[in-house]
Amino acid sequence: MPVPTALDGLPRPPCAELLGWEVVEARPADGWIRVRFEGRPEFANPAGYIQGGFLAAMLDDTMGPAMFIYSEGRLFTPTIEMHVSFLAPARPGPLYGEGQVLQAGKSIAFLEGKLMDLSGTVVARATASARLVPSTRALAA
Repeated sequence: MPVPTALDGLPRPPCAELLGWEVVEARPADGWIRVRFEGRPEFANPAGYIQGGFLAAMLDDTMGPAMFIYSEGRLFTPTIEMHVSFLAPARPGPLYGEGQVLQAGKSIAFLEGKLMDLSGTVVARATASARLVPSTRALAA
């Protein structure tokens, strides 16, 4: 049975819908989440692999939710900067992201994530820093 998180019952934003985002597993107290994405054929570059911008979006949509569940939904995380390393080509199909809160202060969080294909090959890794904004203020608009 899945662990309840602050994401339960929230509607998925359009970007998450586009990426096929869904929570697979979460450990909110550890600031860790595993999510599934669908690398759609429409995301492919001319070589037939998922274009890097989509992979970066998937990583961003993995790391932010890790902090959101860690804060029990109290904090939204606009990304300040993100560094992505593309390690292997990603073919269309399911991809899995794992996000982790490395450190959370009063106004900034440091996050990391990795994106894997079905075989477990890490196709991309990222680190990010994000502002910590009260969800009531960030999501009210």
